[in-house]
Amino acid sequence: MTKVKSDIEIAREADMKPIKEIAAKIGIKEADLIPYGHTKAKVSADFIKSVQSNKDGNLILVTAINPTPAGEGKTTTTVGLGDGLNSIGKKAIICIREASLGPNFGMKGGAAGGGMAQIVPMEDMNLHFTGDFHAITSAHNLLSAMIDNHIYWGNELDIDVRRVAWRRVLDMNDRALRQITCSLGGVANGFPREAGFDITVASEVMAILCLAKDLADLEDRLGKMIVAYRRDRTPVYCSDIKAAGAMAVLLKDAIQPNLVQTLENNPAFVHGGPFANIAHGCNSVVATTTALKLADYVVTEAGFGADLGAEKFMNIKCRKAGLSPKAVVIVATVRALKMGGGVARADLGAENVKAVADGCANLGRHIENMKNYGVPAVVAINHFITDTDAEIQAVKDFCASQGATAVLCKHWAKGSEGIKDLATEVVKIVESGAASYKPLYEDSLGLFEKVEKIAKSIYRADAVVADSKIKEQLKQWEEAGYGKLPVCMAKTQYSFTTDPNKRGAPTGFTIPVREVRLSAGAGFVVVICGEIMTMPGLPKKPAAETICLNSQGQIEGLF
Repeated sequence: MTKVKSDIEIAREADMKPIKEIAAKIGIKEADLIPYGHTKAKVSADFIKSVQSNKDGNLILVTAINPTPAGEGKTTTTVGLGDGLNSIGKKAIICIREASLGPNFGMKGGAAGGGMAQIVPMEDMNLHFTGDFHAITSAHNLLSAMIDNHIYWGNELDIDVRRVAWRRVLDMNDRALRQITCSLGGVANGFPREAGFDITVASEVMAILCLAKDLADLEDRLGKMIVAYRRDRTPVYCSDIKAAGAMAVLLKDAIQPNLVQTLENNPAFVHGGPFANIAHGCNSVVATTTALKLADYVVTEAGFGADLGAEKFMNIKCRKAGLSPKAVVIVATVRALKMGGGVARADLGAENVKAVADGCANLGRHIENMKNYGVPAVVAINHFITDTDAEIQAVKDFCASQGATAVLCKHWAKGSEGIKDLATEVVKIVESGAASYKPLYEDSLGLFEKVEKIAKSIYRADAVVADSKIKEQLKQWEEAGYGKLPVCMAKTQYSFTTDPNKRGAPTGFTIPVREVRLSAGAGFVVVICGEIMTMPGLPKKPAAETICLNSQGQIEGLF
């Protein structure tokens, strides 16, 4: 039997072109690039300003069913579809998020696609890349240091040290830092207090970087972040600490999108990476809007399943950036559908048409949900070698019963050649003019009513349960002028409910709201439902154990 090459082996064999050649394909001159080596570069702010009068291309969102351990392949399909569109003569650019070091060394692995549908240089993208995450970490922690320094030197703002809301961040999974006590060691080290760390992708600075339209907007949003409260519960802003200017300086390069390429030498913007639980889970607005000015088609993705990622893409990113998607691709695998239908992971290789049909309930709900936004959806069946014809047909038949088309995609094995049918179907949908995007709720709806709208319309919950203190907090924010903000739901990605074990399309449940947080700079209210971890821990056998350099000095173990 022929050995199947790993993703990193395939990436290592890539025939990468100089990044200036990739840029030339989409009208970017070498002088408008800020190179980071020969195969990656940032696009200058001056160039981005110069193309703003260009006509927008067509925006395509790739989302998926709820994640399972069997895998769905959302990023792989995003990359494959971009290559597929280019292969049928369309000018297409891919836009995805950057990878976090935490999951890379934990259990998820990389985030650059897979097989013959990858973005390269794979090793660089999954490690330090162009330093964006490090810049965000530094800017975030500069603010942390300035808050503690302000308190140390007399606390002119009268900050209640028990109510410092700004935690520190680190781009690594480290459960030991979730809760800490800082400033120990006597008078010279400040006033002891409880604090903690989140992972960098959970930082509001990350969310702001990905929603800001330019550097001036970035600095303005940074200044609006709430970092602490006084004893009278009035908020203290980043601008009060006078940190926004210095933070913007640290982020001046990070806000410029990164240009790289696919295995087939097609352009891709890889920029930003907000947590899809606690934030909106989409790549940067700057990258997406710039790509739309340069291409006929822009293929992007949103984190996790459509109940989280697509909902936030539609209700937060599109609303704030003035985007209007023309089609949605929902990715599913036969393996994942079988697992949703009750098959154990060890038994996924055996044919089980009934389990596939049972698992399609989850897919069906996501198809229905996309209709809420007025954007037509097509289903991409991400092919695995163990899939049988009968199982694939079961998915196609189910989708047809839901008024949707399902297309078998073999991009992992064949690259663009294996996904031309999906590319053709996407073009057909776009050219039909059927899309009429609208957000799920209006800005004027109350904050709690927005939560209820999502819970009932997208999750299919019977009700939202929240303590009176939470409802009162939302009312106070409305009175303070934050009522028109969208809500950012934070819950498990594995289920429509807050219980990760309730797979499929459950009914007869409520959504409990545990906490609400105001992200005033990013411009949304975070609604925490159930248990959400903002600083993950490493698994029992982390991926880091098998990541190393081989005798040729090449990286092994990334996937």
